[in-house]
Amino acid sequence: MAETSASTEIAVRLRPLPTGIERELRTAVLLLLLAVVIVLASRFLGPGFGTLRQIQAILVIASFTMVASFGQQMVILIGGLDLSVGSFVTLGGILAFAWIGPNGWSLVWGIPAVLIVTGAIGALSGVGVAFLRIPPFIMTLAMGIIVYGVVLGVTGGLPRGHASPALGWLFHPNRLGPPPVIYLMILFTIFGTLLQTRTAFGRKVYALGSSPRAAYVAAIPVRGLTVACYAIGAAAGGATGIMVVGYVGGATLMMGQSYLLPSIAAVVVGGTAITGGRGIFLGAVGGAVLLTALSTIISSLGIAEGWRNIIYGVVILIALILLRDGIGLWLRPGRRRAQS
Repeated sequence: MAETSASTEIAVRLRPLPTGIERELRTAVLLLLLAVVIVLASRFLGPGFGTLRQIQAILVIASFTMVASFGQQMVILIGGLDLSVGSFVTLGGILAFAWIGPNGWSLVWGIPAVLIVTGAIGALSGVGVAFLRIPPFIMTLAMGIIVYGVVLGVTGGLPRGHASPALGWLFHPNRLGPPPVIYLMILFTIFGTLLQTRTAFGRKVYALGSSPRAAYVAAIPVRGLTVACYAIGAAAGGATGIMVVGYVGGATLMMGQSYLLPSIAAVVVGGTAITGGRGIFLGAVGGAVLLTALSTIISSLGIAEGWRNIIYGVVILIALILLRDGIGLWLRPGRRRAQS
């Protein structure tokens, strides 16, 4: 049995990239190009559209959704769903506002502390799903309500603390060029994509999402992997909260509510299968940038809230239809010739 487990471990490590990885890369590139086209086309709407400043603003705002989407994607890849993302964004922001403050040295221990706390609480969702067999939808919904309730009770509705100038520096242009957070997100995108596609941990995640029963038979630690993915999802939510505090210079109890649906939409639009086992972080990044560009332009036009939601939903639906299985292959010349 030990020999079988060892051989399985080696097979997981040497396994090639997940099936369809080239299609996922094409999807990610297509989404990023579509976002660029939308931004450039917006120049016809007014002098303030399509400028370098607006592009930088879109990338900065998209960075929040990118980080939240990474955690959401790790959960979706194993066939789960995390509805507590918004609460963990709020918790991370409240803790960062209270612990980090104006002292730059507090970043050294404050950021890891926030990530550890949010990750540990998120691991409880993984325990409920993996060991108690509670459906992810119910478990994470309940955990989100509990976390929000605790935050509300402890703060009394009035978060106390100070914003960190060092965090704020990340989100504003300086003499060296664009906001530093843009460079950080490039590095984070590379890290997230490599973690998923080039490590034994990432390939086990794909294996679990593709077939939980087969993963169990192959001696993959299904329960431990599930707990780890939910912990990563919660920690990513906490990191998003830290970033939002640095950007806006404060924290509120409502700051995380606007990140639940975008985190799911960016992952799904980016080509990740909602049933798990397929997708890469680069696709979620493309989805986040595209959705942020779209929402930013729509908001800048002063369109009423109802119409904005309709346009937003229609574009997401169109993107899903165009990027679903078979469409990309059908558009390839070789595929059309083969069918004819």
